[in-house]
Amino acid sequence: MAKTKQFTITIQNQPGALAAITRPLSAGKVNLVALLATAQGTSATVQLIAENARKAKRALDEAHIAYQETAAEELSLLNKAGALTHYLDKLAAKGVNLNTLYATAAKGGKRATVVYTAEAQAQTASA
Repeated sequence: MAKTKQFTITIQNQPGALAAITRPLSAGKVNLVALLATAQGTSATVQLIAENARKAKRALDEAHIAYQETAAEELSLLNKAGALTHYLDKLAAKGVNLNTLYATAAKGGKRATVVYTAEAQAQTASA
């Protein structure tokens, strides 16, 4: 399990809005290891994990993109039925209240990547 930073950005739910976030990250040579974008009505929320949080911060700041930065955990689990439930049961037993969780695995892959945040203690940066 690795401690990391999750960046949460609110955007308009319209064509090109997500690319407007990823473009400066790409230009800053920021490698994204996880991204979740969800839309509700006219707005959307983007949650992302970068390989290098400092570079991501710099790229977002230079592009004047407002974000919220939250401590997150990134881990790798076996990609098999029940592995996530087993881990979630462990967190629940420790009294961990999850705020966000997203996971992915390649079809046929042996491992799944899971990212979660808990007990939100976020810092907001405004452009």
